[in-house]
Amino acid sequence: MTSHDSLPAGDLPDEFTWCNNEGVNYCTASLNQHIPQYCGSCWAHGAISALQDRIKIDRKAQGDDIQLSVQHVLNCGNAGSCHGGSGGGTYQWIKSIGDSTGSGVSYFSGQPYMACSKDSKEGFCSKGDWTCTPLNVQRTCGTFGEACVGLSHYPNATIAEYGSIQGKDAMMKEIFNRGPIACGVDANPLRDYEGGIATGAGGEIDHEISIVGWGTDPKLGQYWIVRNSWGQYWGEGGFFRAQFGALSLEKDCTWATPKDFTAPEKKNQFHCTEDGSNCKAMDESLLVI
Repeated sequence: MTSHDSLPAGDLPDEFTWCNNEGVNYCTASLNQHIPQYCGSCWAHGAISALQDRIKIDRKAQGDDIQLSVQHVLNCGNAGSCHGGSGGGTYQWIKSIGDSTGSGVSYFSGQPYMACSKDSKEGFCSKGDWTCTPLNVQRTCGTFGEACVGLSHYPNATIAEYGSIQGKDAMMKEIFNRGPIACGVDANPLRDYEGGIATGAGGEIDHEISIVGWGTDPKLGQYWIVRNSWGQYWGEGGFFRAQFGALSLEKDCTWATPKDFTAPEKKNQFHCTEDGSNCKAMDESLLVI
C-alpha cells in the first residue's frame, strides 16, 4: 500500500477542514446509525463517510454527492455486523471485490440503510433477510404487485489503495493531502457531549468516526473536527471537536483512495429500465456483481 510517508509534508495550516476548504464543502451527508433501530455499525459508517468525502474531493464537489451503501457493507462485507466490526476490514473488502469482480460498494439509492444485519434481533431485523443476495446488494421494485429484483449492474465505487496510520503528524498530513480518514475513539465521554472541545485522554477504543480536519483554540490549542454517526440532533450538528491527544483518537486510523466510481462525467453508467428487467440478476440466490 502507498504510505502517507510519501505525501508532501510542508507547513500545515493551524486550521483546516474539508467541510469548508476555501469556501467549498467537500463533506458528504452522514447518517444516524441507530435508526430505524439500534445498530452498532459505526465501523462501516466511519469508513464509508470518509471514502464518500474523498470521492467528492476527486470530483471537485461537482454534481450530486455520491452516497455509498452502508447496508451493502453490512449484508456482504464480512467485516462486521450490528454488533461491531472493522473500518479497515471495510476497505479491505471493497478493494477485494473491486479487484475480483470490477464492481465495488453499491450506492445508497439502491440499498438504503436499514440498521440491520443477519445476527441482529433489534426492531424488525429478525423479520428480514440480510444475507448477501443480489436483492441485498442493489435492488429496485417496479410497481404494485411486482416482485422486487436484485440487479446485476448498478452504480458502485471501488478502492485503489488503503492503509493504516496513527499519530497526529501522520494524520494531519494524510487528511490535508488526500481527505478525511476513519479513526477509532473512546465513545464513553461522548455520550453526554453537547458541544465544545472534548479534552479527556480517553481509554478503550469502542467506536469509529471520521476526522475531516482540525482547528486551533486560544486556550486548548489544536483540536480535531470529527463527524460522528449519531444523527444531526447530537453534538454540534452531528460533529464534535476533540483536543489533540484526547479520546484515544490518534491510535488507530485508516485511509482509502478511490479507484473508480459511477458518475455522469465518467459516462460509465449501465442504463437500467425502471423495473430493472434488463439488469436483473439471473439467479436471485447468488451474489452477482
